[in-house]
Amino acid sequence: MTAYIIRRLLWNIPVLLIVGFVTFGIAKITPGGPFDGDPERRQMSPQVEAVLKREFGMDLPFWRQFTRYMFGDVTTNEDGAQVFQWGAVTGNFGPTYASRGARTVQEELFEPRGKDKPSRFYYSARLGIQALLFAVFLGVPLGVLAALKQNSWIDYLVLLFSTTFVALGTLVTGYVLIIIFAVGLGWFSVISDWDDPIKPWILPTVTLGTASLGFIARLTRSSILEVMRQDYVRTARAKGLGDQAVIWRHMLRNAVLPVVTVLGPLTAALLTGTLFTEQVFQVPGMGEFFVASIFKRDYSVIMASALIFVFFLGIANLIVDIAYGAVDPRITYS
Repeated sequence: MTAYIIRRLLWNIPVLLIVGFVTFGIAKITPGGPFDGDPERRQMSPQVEAVLKREFGMDLPFWRQFTRYMFGDVTTNEDGAQVFQWGAVTGNFGPTYASRGARTVQEELFEPRGKDKPSRFYYSARLGIQALLFAVFLGVPLGVLAALKQNSWIDYLVLLFSTTFVALGTLVTGYVLIIIFAVGLGWFSVISDWDDPIKPWILPTVTLGTASLGFIARLTRSSILEVMRQDYVRTARAKGLGDQAVIWRHMLRNAVLPVVTVLGPLTAALLTGTLFTEQVFQVPGMGEFFVASIFKRDYSVIMASALIFVFFLGIANLIVDIAYGAVDPRITYS
């Protein structure tokens, strides 16, 4: 297994480089720049803009800017000595253009933003974990129940709600929940106080989790229906095993493989920030910061967000592949 894990981790390196190159190219060919996209800075003189571009290396050729960002470059420290500073491949995502280099991307994303103010990654990761648990612990039982009650009113009700949640998406669902529970019933505040450890998280978690819940419920239902027709299930029933033993020991263990498969990309997407949910509920996480950086053409933040997502996606998919062996002993890593 060790060789398999090392091989998978090494394969993530070219994936990161390809994604970084494509993201960097798209950002560069998009009209505008970090020093002319903000209306407050439209009166910047060409001389000042040229100085800023030279300071951040934006006057270099495209290939030079990319290699400098990804791999690093020789810089001059405070003592005037020439030192090599590593780039994004070692987790150094460079300074943010919006702060004129006063803060790095790592500080903006992963460091606390003041007393009792967690980092942006904390907000995104916590919201993503809560939504994932909400989706899995409700979606899987609902899918099993719908399959066992196939063509009954319970099955139709589960399919109705799961399809509705998937079709609406997080954007529409978020606004609907705000209108009903915040504006109509007054149970929650439209402008959340994130110092409260529980209340402001409820609506965003439900919003983010419902779309995944509906997808997981439908996927579980389809898998259970397929497994129910297998010979080993009929053999288990013929041996006199009870319904609970057949469902949990034989059917669910084999039907859960497709669900485990989708948990890899789903986990990476939820942990690294969700654009619509964080925008709707004003969650101070990575997704909200990423959207703001796009409008500001903050290339370093855009690159860092893409690379962090790909990194978590690779790790999550690796964990999923390792989990296959625990779920199904027939799967090997050779």
